[in-house]
Amino acid sequence: MERITISLETELAAILDQLAEKNGYASRSEAIRDLIRGWHSQETLRQNESEHCIAHLGYVYNHHDRTMAERIANLQHDHHDLTVSSMHLHLDHDNCLEVAFLRGKTKDVRQFAHRIVAQTGVRHGSVQIVPVTLEKAAKGHDHGDGVHHVHLQPAS
Repeated sequence: MERITISLETELAAILDQLAEKNGYASRSEAIRDLIRGWHSQETLRQNESEHCIAHLGYVYNHHDRTMAERIANLQHDHHDLTVSSMHLHLDHDNCLEVAFLRGKTKDVRQFAHRIVAQTGVRHGSVQIVPVTLEKAAKGHDHGDGVHHVHLQPAS
């Protein structure tokens, strides 16, 4: 077995201890090993995913950290083709919740979401991906108004 060292904020270490005790783990190490196993299982399942998806990405951050807000804005602009809409909510004097609605190739959406969630200062980040299929006429259609579009159908 390999020994590693990790650093956690005091609050996260306390949460880890509470959850480990509540769930009957003998040690922090066993709890972390189980978390990694679960994470690995989820990633393995994702390998057989749909080519296209819709998704919602949510995360909390402290808006006083101007460099973080700028990093997130730059990432969003770099991937403007994936974002359909976003909403910004002020939770208190310091914290904001952002939710982005995404659409595109599953691989691209997942990579973009993970880059946002992995930013230092982002807390409670998560993405919910819904696989979709494009309508059978891959070229899409219009309704006589010249506005071309493609329907996305949630995969079963």
